[in-house]
Amino acid sequence: MNNENLHLNEEQKLQAENDFLKMKLMPEHEAKFSSPDPDLPPLMPAVENEFLHYIIAFEEQAKHPKYIRIFDRIERPAHFKPATEIPDAEIEAEWEMLQDHLHKYQITLDVCSPNIPVRELYRFTVEELFEHEMDDMDVPVMTTGFIYDEFHPDPVYDNSRTARDCIRQMLIQEPLEWAHDFRKEKLRLNNHFPLTIEAFKTKTLSFKNSYDTLDAATDEETACDINEGIYVVTGTYTVNATSDHQPIILKGNWSVKFEWDEERGYWNIYEVQIEGIDF
Repeated sequence: MNNENLHLNEEQKLQAENDFLKMKLMPEHEAKFSSPDPDLPPLMPAVENEFLHYIIAFEEQAKHPKYIRIFDRIERPAHFKPATEIPDAEIEAEWEMLQDHLHKYQITLDVCSPNIPVRELYRFTVEELFEHEMDDMDVPVMTTGFIYDEFHPDPVYDNSRTARDCIRQMLIQEPLEWAHDFRKEKLRLNNHFPLTIEAFKTKTLSFKNSYDTLDAATDEETACDINEGIYVVTGTYTVNATSDHQPIILKGNWSVKFEWDEERGYWNIYEVQIEGIDF
C-alpha cells in the first residue's frame, strides 16, 4: 500500500488491501469474485483479508507441489498400538485419541458405510493411511480429508443405496435422467430382454407417462446377497399414483442385479424386476 492510503482508517486500509489482493489474484490465478449478496450481511474486511491471504498461500504452494507421508506429517507418533493389541473395551477410546491426533494436523478420516466397525477404522489408519502420501502444504485453515470407502468400498452398502435410488427414479414422475450405473446393452426389465439402455429408458418413460402423477417410496430395509460375483438387492415399494384423476396404489417387491465391470472397476446394473408394473 502507498501514501495515498495514509488518510484512511484501519478498516478502510484493510478494504483497500483486499481490493488490491483481488486484483492480483484475478490475472495471476484466474480468480473470479462475484458481487456481494444483498440479502447477506457484508463480510468484515479483516475476515476477508485473512481469507484472501489463505488463498494466495494455497495458490503459491500449489505452483510447486510437494508431498509427504501422513505418518511423517503427524510427527511419527509411537504410542498408537496395533489394532490387534487393543481390547474391545478400549477400542472406542483409542480411536477417539487417534482422531484427535489427526485433527491436530488438520487431517480427517470419514466413512460413508455404516457397516465399518471402529476397530477397522483404527486398523486402516495405523496400517494403511499412515503410509499414504498427501499434499505438503502449510495453509492454516486447510483440512485434508480422506474417506475410508474410497480405499475399501463396501459393495453391500453402495449397491443397496444405488438400487433403492434406481427403483425410486423409475417410479417417480420425473424422467429417468441417470444411466451411469447400467450395463449399456443386454439389459433386462421384468420380462423385456435384451434391451439397450435407450430402450430401457423408453419403456420406463412410457410407464411414467401412463399416469398423471407418481409418488414413490422404497423401503430402507433392503436385503443384499452375493452369489458367484452377482449382487442382488431386494426390497419393497409403494407408489401413490393418479390416472384420470383417480387415485391408484401400486405396491410390491423389487430386485436389482449387479455385475462387476472389470474394465471400469465398477458394479453395473443389468437387471431390474418390479412386481405389479407393466412396462
